[in-house]
Amino acid sequence: MSASSLVVDGVEVWVEGEGAHTVVMIHGWPDTHRLWNGQVAHLLAAFPGQMRCVRFTLPGFDLSQPARPMGLQGLVDLFARIVDTVSPGEPVTLMLHDWGCVFGYEYLAQHPQRVARLVAVDIGDHNSGALVRALTAKAKLGVFAYQAWLALAWAVGRWLNGSLGDAMTRRMARLMRCPVPPHAMGWQMNYPYWVQWTRALGGYHRAAAVAPQCPTLYTYGKRKPFQFQSPRWLEKMQSGAGNQVQALSAGHWVMLDQPAAFNHIVTDWLSSQLTQGRP
Repeated sequence: MSASSLVVDGVEVWVEGEGAHTVVMIHGWPDTHRLWNGQVAHLLAAFPGQMRCVRFTLPGFDLSQPARPMGLQGLVDLFARIVDTVSPGEPVTLMLHDWGCVFGYEYLAQHPQRVARLVAVDIGDHNSGALVRALTAKAKLGVFAYQAWLALAWAVGRWLNGSLGDAMTRRMARLMRCPVPPHAMGWQMNYPYWVQWTRALGGYHRAAAVAPQCPTLYTYGKRKPFQFQSPRWLEKMQSGAGNQVQALSAGHWVMLDQPAAFNHIVTDWLSSQLTQGRP
């Protein structure tokens, strides 16, 4: 297996494997590129000589680097430069989770010609009225509580006390049963919540509606207090040509809670896509 790295706009990008098909993986909170370790190993074994896996840690999520909050357009532009660097001649497969979905969906909306297919995990129509209507009052309160807490942790860490911001972040992560080790997370990772709720750096409220036009595999966990996709959106996605929707007995980190099942679903779906001759 070949592996290399390059730097794009100060972000280290890892490229593993070789072949005509490129999968670009984007994580969410409070993860790094290591979230996808299992998927990289599985895909390169399942598609030897056919696939390249590309991943990176979101700006600001690498605790060895200074805090780097970014607005939505800045992230989309960064993704565009990464994709154009690693696969200038062919569209890629996007594999997204959590905030990676939010940001990746916007990249797809702005650059649809650069994405051949989409694998999205546990975040669907995050900005739709249908989702708001589907959430119970208790669920809405739960969403507000954890997101506002993490936004506050960002502000505390940035302007008051970094250690206290870290402690607040790790406390919420424990409550959410986050699988990331406490030492590997910090207040710097919380800026998406700060941007979301304060509309700093342009906010994220102008993101396009989540309506992928490319073949899409959407997987989500059923064992959570609330969902981040509406039933209406699931039905629409299921009916799309080449699409597949799969619920698993897992929490938010589907690929870690049910790695064998998740990898099997992804591999089967990608095999069907490649067999059909899609780029």
